[in-house]
Amino acid sequence: MDLSAVQTALADKSYSALAPLCDDILLQAASRGATTDEWPYAVHLLAHLYLNDLNSARFFWKSLPQEVKDARPELAAVWRIGQCLWNRDYAGVYTAAQGFEWGTDLADFITSFLESYRKRIFQLLTSAYSTIIVADVAHFMGMSEEDATNYAVQNGWSLDAATNMLTVKKPKAQTNQKLDASKLQRLTECVFHLEH
Repeated sequence: MDLSAVQTALADKSYSALAPLCDDILLQAASRGATTDEWPYAVHLLAHLYLNDLNSARFFWKSLPQEVKDARPELAAVWRIGQCLWNRDYAGVYTAAQGFEWGTDLADFITSFLESYRKRIFQLLTSAYSTIIVADVAHFMGMSEEDATNYAVQNGWSLDAATNMLTVKKPKAQTNQKLDASKLQRLTECVFHLEH
């Protein structure tokens, strides 16, 4: 089985391309009856988690034979991350990811996954809260309170040290709509005709 495209995507850090690539190669191998002993199961599962495609990740996990799951500790470690994502155990995602000694194929991928996940969680916090306790931000972001505070302040939030609360800076709504005078004139004429 030729895994050079997967290795190239990993080397190029093209992580968002890995899930569809792995899906295609695995389907082609299955259609030819090729053995999948060398298949990078952990990379494939993590690729779905990286895209936040939990349904595909769960389906992939359930489709694997039990002996594959039992024989590959790295695969089981990736699945623990997936379970935390599925159960919305935000702090558990970081614990699961940082609590395993990843091989060279996955170490950079895990780091990139955590950065992407942290940004996604920060965006969720930004949209959900106007103020939030530092301890909660630290919990959701998998950081110490000091690091979480620094991260939030660097992204425009402000800290009230007396209450240990962060005030969220909401992104400005973008309004790119321009008023076209000719359209306004036509609308005015149309309304005038309707009224008279």
